Amino acid sequence: MPSRPSAPSTLFALALAALVLSGCAGGAPSHDEASAPTDAHGARADAVEAAEPQLALTMVTASGAVTQLDLLDESVRTVGTVGAPASTHTDGRYLFVGTGTGVDVVDSGVWTWDHVDHFHYYRAEPRILGTVPGTGAATVATTTQSTSGSTGVFFADSGEAVLVDTEALSRGEVVERFRRAGTPHAGLVVPVGAFALVSEPAEASDTAGTDRGEADRVVVYTEDGRATGRTEQCLKARGTITTRVGAVIGCADGALLATADDAGPTIQRIPYPADVSAPAATAFANREGRPVVAALAGTDAVWLLDTRARAWTLLPAPAPLAAATAVDDQNDHVLALARDGRLFVLDGANGGAVLAETEPLLAAPLGEADPAPVLTVDQHRAYLGGGGQSRVLEIDFADGARIARTFEQAQPLGGFAETGL
Repeated sequence: MPSRPSAPSTLFALALAALVLSGCAGGAPSHDEASAPTDAHGARADAVEAAEPQLALTMVTASGAVTQLDLLDESVRTVGTVGAPASTHTDGRYLFVGTGTGVDVVDSGVWTWDHVDHFHYYRAEPRILGTVPGTGAATVATTTQSTSGSTGVFFADSGEAVLVDTEALSRGEVVERFRRAGTPHAGLVVPVGAFALVSEPAEASDTAGTDRGEADRVVVYTEDGRATGRTEQCLKARGTITTRVGAVIGCADGALLATADDAGPTIQRIPYPADVSAPAATAFANREGRPVVAALAGTDAVWLLDTRARAWTLLPAPAPLAAATAVDDQNDHVLALARDGRLFVLDGANGGAVLAETEPLLAAPLGEADPAPVLTVDQHRAYLGGGGQSRVLEIDFADGARIARTFEQAQPLGGFAETGL
């Protein structure tokens, strides 16, 4: 069985150790990137620091059994049981499992603390933390840090907006900073520093073209739930992700990019190019924390949003697509999963040229109503699985999209996440 290359290299590991011993001196973050908080470099009393990323696949079966596969030695451990998953989301450490009656939180026990110019890697025991109760489909919004800040949870059926204390999660506690009642809609709670952006739906008298029950603006609250009086228009607000630059929210005419400072969030609008027509982005994906994100533009194209450059690029799809994610390496690679199961490696810097293509990797083509399986990516590998399949594929996207390893599971997976990132 092919082995996974070690990351980082020995030289980097030695350099990292030297930085730790010297108190992580040197290297200020660039001004266009969100500064990492100084919370003891992400350390926790029950965790040990490692010299390399402690990467794992944290998996939940269709019935709710949670296991964790160590990607370094391929050992598997049983973590516990959550509700049957309707959705899964991760910040690189926690697995947030939407069940229809709440969001169950799994701590993978492995995480990376991003100090912008270097990183710290930790390992602790994985465990089930508890539940954020709520009704209906849940949308989860996270930041790039798993030991500080907040996590947003929005329940569509009830319209409840919940902000969860992420630092408390790192201590094993589920603590709500605020819970606000609202109007049912497919909404968002997006943490931005010590604030949160909460979507609100259109009303009968609102702008034409936005349906009632569909978000048309975001309102700024403090992390303890106090209204600041600030509102930003965002027609048909849908989809969010946080990069090293800031938090992204998709809108009908482009995106909002929110960054934090002491005075409150700074919110910029990034409109779609005036000379390009394509469906709006409604879900974003990328390599954890990186500045470029990808989103489907319907099934026939991929939007790339560079949050540093504040610019969109539209790439044509080589086949009808079910998922896409931005790798954001030096070649601007994009991974795109076709509905027939093929995986494409696209050159985002060269108009979406196909660099590699696989045979169909799914048991059957995806129908229009079928949910896409999970497609996630790190610096070296991509992982494809979930969605009722009983295996996860590890793909070397830089080597012709070669299948590096296959992890067979005893039961169909409802979802999974790569953790330790």
